[in-house]
Amino acid sequence: MTHRMQLAPAPFRMVRAGTKTIELRLYDEKRRRLRIGDKIVFTNTAAPEETAEAGILELYVFPSFAELYRALPLLECGYTEADVAGAAPEDMDLYYTREDQNRFGVIGIRIALLR
Repeated sequence: MTHRMQLAPAPFRMVRAGTKTIELRLYDEKRRRLRIGDKIVFTNTAAPEETAEAGILELYVFPSFAELYRALPLLECGYTEADVAGAAPEDMDLYYTREDQNRFGVIGIRIALLR
């Protein structure tokens, strides 16, 4: 199955470069359909004609971003050496309300870029 997800320009570039290998999302109805072996087509929100295709290698489900941040390597989740020291689960509050995080849980999606 092929899934579609949008990414802001910076994380999109990291996925395309192969440095962001774990995508963080809410574990909502859409993400509950993900399966290992499925494909994701990422679209750059600033340039919708730019896409990157990746295969799903692993799925990591957690009740909260706090637990996800403790368990997964943040340098693979879109942080860089320059900003990983200040990484915090609260960073994800910019994208998802606390209410939704508590309601659905969260997921880390390990991907491999398809060339």
